[in-house]
Amino acid sequence: MFDMFEILMEDYPIAVYAFTFIFGLCVGSFLNVCIYRIPENQSIVVVPSHCMTCNKKLHWYELIPLFSWIFLRGKCSGCKSKISAQYPLIETANAVLWLIVLWAKGFSPDMFLYCALVSALLVIAIIDYRTKEIPNGLVAFCLAVSVLHAVVDSFAYTETWLDHLLGGFVLGLIFFLVLFISEGRALGGGDVKLMFAVGFFLGIKAGVLSIFIACLLGSVIHIALMKIKHIGRELAFGPYLAAGYAISALWGQQILAWYFDKFIALSF
Repeated sequence: MFDMFEILMEDYPIAVYAFTFIFGLCVGSFLNVCIYRIPENQSIVVVPSHCMTCNKKLHWYELIPLFSWIFLRGKCSGCKSKISAQYPLIETANAVLWLIVLWAKGFSPDMFLYCALVSALLVIAIIDYRTKEIPNGLVAFCLAVSVLHAVVDSFAYTETWLDHLLGGFVLGLIFFLVLFISEGRALGGGDVKLMFAVGFFLGIKAGVLSIFIACLLGSVIHIALMKIKHIGRELAFGPYLAAGYAISALWGQQILAWYFDKFIALSF
């Protein structure tokens, strides 16, 4: 099975990248549904896609990711109200993220777990930015992906179950203590749950790296926004956790290897 993926990538790389991009666009369309409906506690599977203004049920040709928005010129075919640019942006962003995953991890069954992870993180980042909340269902999905990833790792002997378990509990405990000490002012409960899933996926070393990246990004970007847009001190930490999580998942081992080679070795 693994040989089949390698053969496809070696013989038909353009087809593999094209398939990944198109499939990423389709999943991105579903992510838009999640972003709009999950905070409103609406079903993401039962209710058909419809115009948010006039509730007109969309035809199949109005549901083609990215292209439908372009052909309709960003307007509903019924009431002519503007369709948010978020739809094509999220679809394209997810497709590009999947291409990055393919480039970073290669074409393999495990790649699809990374794609599922970055898609979930994209939804978490947008929802937390808007609502300051991380839905439990999305955290549960990330944890499920983490468990499947741990199973794959156990077969490949790249990581042990103990490392995954310790990563989850240690990172979750660190954030729980911050939540407890700050009495909820520094973090929310969703951040704690997300970090448990983060640690379970990444293990301890890459998990700690994800926290460092998230804090660095949060500090730099939020301070810049405070200066430029004059926003308040309060920030949604979920988007930065998601970014740190994704970066560490894709390139954590390389970053850690570079760090230990350049800095730890120099101290001895």
